[in-house]
Amino acid sequence: MMGGWGPYGYGMGWGGLGMLLELAVLVLLVYLLVRAFSRSSGGESRDRALETLRERYAKGEIDKETFERMLRDLKS
Repeated sequence: MMGGWGPYGYGMGWGGLGMLLELAVLVLLVYLLVRAFSRSSGGESRDRALETLRERYAKGEIDKETFERMLRDLKS
């Protein structure tokens, strides 16, 4: 007999809560990794750059040739 704590030691009473906590930490780590890799691919920043380029062209800040050149640069 182990003093009423059962064969699994002192953590038996918190076992379910501990498992949920571990699962939450694992999910958080996966989320952060996916977010970090998606940012490093440049997808979000390219979209914002393209949007800014289109806004500048629409406002007349840049001409058509400049727009097309910058658009090619963004796509490469």
